[in-house]
Amino acid sequence: MSLPPHQISGAAFSGLAAGAGGAQAVAELCAAQASKHRLLVRLLVDQTRDDLVSRAYEALSKMEADAPDELGRCLRYPAVGAWALRACRGRADPGRLAAVALATAVRTRTACRLAVPVRGGTLMLPSLGLLALPGDVPDVAVASVEPSEDGAELRVGDHVRRLGLARDRPGWQVLHRVPFGPDVLMTIDDLDPYRWPGDDVDERLTEERRRRWVSCLREAWEVLRARHWTVGGEIAMAVSVLTPVVTRSLEQHSASARDTFGTIALSDPIDGMGMAATLAHELQHAKLYALNDVVELTAPDDGRRFYAPWRPDPRPVSGLLHGAYAHAGVAGFWRRHTDDTDHGMRAQVEFARWREAAYQVTGKLLDSGALTEAGTHFVSTLRDTLGRWRSEPVTAAAAAQARLQSERHREAWAVRNG
Repeated sequence: MSLPPHQISGAAFSGLAAGAGGAQAVAELCAAQASKHRLLVRLLVDQTRDDLVSRAYEALSKMEADAPDELGRCLRYPAVGAWALRACRGRADPGRLAAVALATAVRTRTACRLAVPVRGGTLMLPSLGLLALPGDVPDVAVASVEPSEDGAELRVGDHVRRLGLARDRPGWQVLHRVPFGPDVLMTIDDLDPYRWPGDDVDERLTEERRRRWVSCLREAWEVLRARHWTVGGEIAMAVSVLTPVVTRSLEQHSASARDTFGTIALSDPIDGMGMAATLAHELQHAKLYALNDVVELTAPDDGRRFYAPWRPDPRPVSGLLHGAYAHAGVAGFWRRHTDDTDHGMRAQVEFARWREAAYQVTGKLLDSGALTEAGTHFVSTLRDTLGRWRSEPVTAAAAAQARLQSERHREAWAVRNG
């Protein structure tokens, strides 16, 4: 398989540093992440020198010649990258590459026959779904894919399963793909064991919960389409997977992770506006994780920890930078809603609080001496954006409420952390 280099243009870097970047800059980040996944797979093949892994790699290479775009989608799938990284570190089964090849064969409608690990009577086909098999199937079995009109037929040993790509079938649970705007589909991954690195993963969504997610995602798209054209385009480019996680809070919980670029983990959404704000927030983390894979922004951690106006715990410089960038995105989101009839007061408070918090933290970062030359340029550019926003008016009541919330957070942090 081809191995393109990681790269990011100066124009994309400057746009991202200003807080946005646009779809073209995000496309460069996505290309770098795709290259990273390919490098991890190639490293895995070289490290293991296992016949099963080598044959899977050969099958992928052959499919790339006929369907490079579809193979690229399979390799870019977030859970594939997370698995490949763990496998290179000796913490996951390299043989899962055969399952990646079988999933690619289904997607490209290619006949394929490979030995594949089957653990606990299940076989996960990344980006597609989960196959349940009888207990008499051995830990490593020969599987063959035969394309069909509405999906594929997968034979594992003496057992045959019909794989539809739109709905569950006997012995087959599909990963549902849901619309985000007119041209983009997002996958709700509630099955893959590598879908999320945390221990808060939720169980498979019921049909009722999934309908709720689809409804809120549709509403979120309308919010973004109406007022956040750049953010909507960036999300459509970068985010391909939503994965459910559990939370003990009544509020929306969300997260992003460096090893699963393209995935946003979130608890059950409350409404479309909240989901739009969540996507805008987590998009910033995803962009910064991807950029950090290409450009070093911070020096190695020297042990210092700092106050962050959005966290209950002291943070290292890298965490402080992430928070500043993400909350600049939050401020930017609410900035476009300060004149809303329904959300105006809340938007003004959120805008005032987070523009100031992120601005103060960028100053702390620049004074820390812990940024690289590229990191200093990045943070200075972000601070310029926030500085311009500080001059934009909000009502006296909103400014007072924002200050009060910030002061309460600082006081609670001081009590908690001494």
